[in-house]
Amino acid sequence: MSSPQKALLSRYDDVFLLDGVRTPFVDYNTALGLVSPTDLGIKAAREIFRRSNVPPSDVDIVVAGNMAQASFDAYVLPRHIGLYSGVPIEVPAHLVQRVCGTGVEAILQAADNIKLGKARLALVVGTESMSRNPIAAYTHRGGFRMGEVEFKDFLWEALLDPSCNQTMGGTAENLGKQYAITREDVDQFAAESFARAIAAQKSCFLSGEIAPLTSEVFELDGYSPRGIKLPRGVEKLSEDTHIRPSPLEILSKLKPAFGGVQTGGNSSGIVDGAAATLVASSEYLKQHKKEPLARVVAGAAVGVPPEVMGIAPVPAIQALLDLVGLSLPQVDRFEINEAFGAQVLACQRELGLDRNKLNVNGGAIAIGHPLGATGVRLATTVARELKRSSARYGIASACIGGGQGIALLLENTSALNWGVWGRGIDPSERGAAP
Repeated sequence: MSSPQKALLSRYDDVFLLDGVRTPFVDYNTALGLVSPTDLGIKAAREIFRRSNVPPSDVDIVVAGNMAQASFDAYVLPRHIGLYSGVPIEVPAHLVQRVCGTGVEAILQAADNIKLGKARLALVVGTESMSRNPIAAYTHRGGFRMGEVEFKDFLWEALLDPSCNQTMGGTAENLGKQYAITREDVDQFAAESFARAIAAQKSCFLSGEIAPLTSEVFELDGYSPRGIKLPRGVEKLSEDTHIRPSPLEILSKLKPAFGGVQTGGNSSGIVDGAAATLVASSEYLKQHKKEPLARVVAGAAVGVPPEVMGIAPVPAIQALLDLVGLSLPQVDRFEINEAFGAQVLACQRELGLDRNKLNVNGGAIAIGHPLGATGVRLATTVARELKRSSARYGIASACIGGGQGIALLLENTSALNWGVWGRGIDPSERGAAP
């Protein structure tokens, strides 16, 4: 697949991820099943300020990502995340939605504001309650006719793309057929995802990006309090709960979910959670003597046919690399969201990607996929992995329902001992970075 002729491209010289953190990703309809995504987002935001030792008063813009309206106050989700995390009341906030690419898009929108000189520091939060997706009706505002009362499960119905009459799982099955991917291939990939995530848990790599949750009240002077209340008997949540031993012999016994190679065991876990990052300019970093987690190099968003939406990371990554003049082997780590096992395998095969560079700490099959939060998680994880492995370049990417793909290129500045970047540094003095 060649690089697309049309792509939404962004390139940056002076944008950085200062730090990143997330809540545990917790299985659907369990301990976080009654918690608003707004409150999960507030917790992630508060934690990013605590960990980075950055005062919320420094923030110039809040960008929040969220998919399903899972609370009656969903309209003010971005605003409340800002306010209840301590951001000044004068600072505006807005919502981003690019389905499974929402978190990456939120980072790119923050980066655009910094590039344009509108901000020096942005709070970016992605949050999602899959559990609180509503049971909904859209046609009853004017009343009910006899026999026409119809309420549906929004979470289930949203998986259908009516343009091609394909479920998201069905689009993965299309790729499975196109790339001759077998059920055993997908189950083996899933077993490895679980095994890698278990290893990342045991090594405490994952805990390094997780803020434990307890029952907590979020106070805001002059306004009503919000908060998180865990169920009776649950005092603390500190680990992702979907990660579990899942050997091939167990996965191979599960029934197909969409009539082919995909099952509940080799598809992304349905979980609730939130993630946050701070996006900053070098001017801000130098003024406050902060070392960044990674440099934001570039981003790309593309479109593909809806019926093969899962292949979209391929043209997004290719467009990204073409933009900055890098080749695939020059990228050290990839986080491609594991929406479905067959979908990621198709991307790996199309790109010719080294499995030892891909999702080395497990992916969404094991960790889970809270739609609006996933992109921030992918970016944080790949940036932290670059630090750990002393590697230079990493890409976070995701397919997007409806037929889109998104990709984000990050660079580990500490790999070259650059410290905090400044404007006007000659490229030859900083390792000829693109």
